Amino acid sequence: MNNELLEALTILEQEKNISKDTLLEAIENSLITACKNHFGKSDNIKVNIDPKTCEFHVFAEKTVVEQVEDDCLEISLANAQMIDSAYQPGDVVNIEVKSKEFGRIATQNAKNVILQKIREEERKVLFSQYYSMEKDIVTGIVQRYVGKNVSINLGKVDAMLTENEQVKGEVFQPTERIKLYILEVKSTPKGPKILVSRTHPELVKRLFESEVAEVKEGIVEIKSIAREAGSRTKIAVWSNDPDVDPVGSCVGMNGARVNAIVNELRGEKIDIINWNENPAMLIENALSPAKVISVIADGEEKTAKVVVPDYQLSLAIGKEGQNARLAARLTGFKIDIKSETQARESGEFMDYENDYEDYDEYDEDGEYFDDEYDEASYGEEEYPENDPKDSDEYIEDDAEAGENTDGDE
Repeated sequence: MNNELLEALTILEQEKNISKDTLLEAIENSLITACKNHFGKSDNIKVNIDPKTCEFHVFAEKTVVEQVEDDCLEISLANAQMIDSAYQPGDVVNIEVKSKEFGRIATQNAKNVILQKIREEERKVLFSQYYSMEKDIVTGIVQRYVGKNVSINLGKVDAMLTENEQVKGEVFQPTERIKLYILEVKSTPKGPKILVSRTHPELVKRLFESEVAEVKEGIVEIKSIAREAGSRTKIAVWSNDPDVDPVGSCVGMNGARVNAIVNELRGEKIDIINWNENPAMLIENALSPAKVISVIADGEEKTAKVVVPDYQLSLAIGKEGQNARLAARLTGFKIDIKSETQARESGEFMDYENDYEDYDEYDEDGEYFDDEYDEASYGEEEYPENDPKDSDEYIEDDAEAGENTDGDE
């Protein structure tokens, strides 16, 4: 019996990660409960359990008296001296209680005490395990739709992906594996309640940490991130090692690293730019793939005025203003974008012709082209519709600006 108990406790400890000491404590409490149900009292009950062999003994401490008034707490002098002739009135005698003598109700109650303790400890273990994973990513298996929410199995517990945390347009199939960001872990009477997200910007950051060794090791830092889930993400990266290209590290060989993340995010476009402590340079990088003539940034007011070539205005603003909006979130600046013509007509800016000449280069036919690109952009590029500048030359230039196959500058 003791060997079977020891084996059972060992299995429970391995499968449910509940310590053997906790289980032995549960058994001790269950025996005391059984004694209380059987005798009506348990104040004088003592349980001794050997943790190595699981051998246990239950004793009832009884006081030796001349005349017994309470059988549970007292023993007559005659009966005590039958055990040991040295006993005298007032002495305490330990009378062993045989657990086999317990009734069915007492046994059932003892069983319930053990099961309840096991369930409580299992919930505590699960909560501790997943609480330590809060603000991190996990892989889950899609179970089923519960209304508009999705039940996700994380291994030992189920999590709920609410409608608000789902990417618009994403549809999941049962048994499908997906990456999730753990927002919060709550302790409830029924076990840990886990809230997960597919829209949180930190999901992209954690995916880069898992895919890019330099980011995980801290050589490359993700300084800022702006995301419109399901559409586009911009991240600004910085290298602590001058010999390591931060953009190239995140892109990987032939785009392998970033493409793995794009696939996990179901085709969401990712723009990777170089971080710069100079706000003007950072804003210029953030507006990529559009090219910028001039940036005037006010660090105190957190505002910036940007001038771009006329044919780059639509690209700088982006479809429905997305490019400018993400650049503003990424940098923390309120960005006002104007074309070169608008800037000259408004008189707000000086003549930037010389800057324009330095910044841009022209080929032999006078056509504009760009020989430098400070960003990697992945995912199919969206161009504004019905753009008056939508000529063959414009499409070619923009495609060149929005495409970087190897991630190198």
